[in-house]
Amino acid sequence: MQNHRKSNSSLRIGGLPKHFPRVHALIAGTAAFMLSLAIIIPTPEVAAKRTPLPVNLSAVTSTDEPLPTPAPTFTPAETPLLNVSVEAVKSLSLQVRNGDTLSDLFQRAKISAKEMYQLLGSGSEAKQLARLAPGEELTFQMNNDGQLQSLKLQRDRLSHIEFTRTTSDQFEHALIQREPDSHPAYRQAQIDSSLFLAGSDAGLSDSLIMEMADVFSSDIDFALDIRKDDHFSVMFEEQFLDGEKIGNGPILAVSFTNQGKTFSAVRYVDNSGDANYYTPEGKSMRKAFIRTPLDIVRISSHFNPRRLHPVFKSRRPHNGTDYAAPRGTPVYTTGDGRVIAAGYSKPNGNYVFIQHGERYVTRYLHLTKRKVKRGQRVKQHQVIGTVGSTGYATGPHLHYEFLVDGRHRNPATIVRKLPKAKSVPASEMIRFKNQTQPLLAKLENFQGPALAQLDEDNP
Repeated sequence: MQNHRKSNSSLRIGGLPKHFPRVHALIAGTAAFMLSLAIIIPTPEVAAKRTPLPVNLSAVTSTDEPLPTPAPTFTPAETPLLNVSVEAVKSLSLQVRNGDTLSDLFQRAKISAKEMYQLLGSGSEAKQLARLAPGEELTFQMNNDGQLQSLKLQRDRLSHIEFTRTTSDQFEHALIQREPDSHPAYRQAQIDSSLFLAGSDAGLSDSLIMEMADVFSSDIDFALDIRKDDHFSVMFEEQFLDGEKIGNGPILAVSFTNQGKTFSAVRYVDNSGDANYYTPEGKSMRKAFIRTPLDIVRISSHFNPRRLHPVFKSRRPHNGTDYAAPRGTPVYTTGDGRVIAAGYSKPNGNYVFIQHGERYVTRYLHLTKRKVKRGQRVKQHQVIGTVGSTGYATGPHLHYEFLVDGRHRNPATIVRKLPKAKSVPASEMIRFKNQTQPLLAKLENFQGPALAQLDEDNP
């Protein structure tokens, strides 16, 4: 019995006692339960690591290693688009060269004539593509099959027209017009030999010089009246696009001193949107007739009733004024009127006669080309032909005659005696003053130091 109790009390399984005291078993069970809870419920630190947090991109600083790109996710209702192809569009820009036609440019772009005719037939706006000018630019866009998708015609830096193929396989057009930035500019000069040289030295373009001469064409004969030390001041617009100068706008205000007499003019846009030049008091700078039918040229023969004819060597009256100028120089009508004759004769060559109202007729002889037809209405300063030497002429020049009530008068002096065009109406005088006085004030501010400098140069 004694041996038997001893062996039961010392029985072991796996080196551990098979039977514990009751207290020990309770402690062991509690520890096992707590351990299982620790495994199932993570600590706050572990939970924080497992829960993704939103990332504030603005607070992320750059590192040497790029952030990983998350894989795209889709909701059950979404299905990713697969195998979607976008058709490539090729673009080609071609500049119009001398002699180019639209067909030439389509061939160069390797687009079929069928596409060209489809575009030309899309509307009246497309027909202007048949009238291309050298220097203009065409930009073609076509797909891989060579089908035209769009065509842009760049007329100049400020405007272009674009034709685009629609879903109905037609072409629609859109005119895009940009407005340049305009800023006033000022130039002044004193004449030593000619207006052109003085203007060019002052930085004026040829077109601005001609515009200034046209403003004063009723008061100053730039072929006869210009003298050394005459001077001018002019304020005009300079136009800029994207910070780059692209050209000049109109003259805003101008002053010209000729033989000690000063003439001033300012630009005014009336209620109808028409722009003209007036004196500071609102009187029109235009007379019924301008002084000369050509831009600044040389008079080769004056009005002379007892002139010796250079061809026939006999005394024959010279009933007009001859202006020597290069062949092809534009000839302008000196006043509004109607063409009563336009043709050719052996003595006159190509000629144009214009009736102005009931009393006045002007004649233009020895033209290379006539630009008007009989019965046509013309406006002052409209081109009616070009200088030539047709008929009885020893060289290229324009013979100009002025008749009043059927009698020849001296063209160089008769214009001074004719009335001016209409002045600003009384109903618009307040508007005229509000628009023009700031321009004249700016011109005067510019003139102050400029005239002082002229006085220092010519004590």
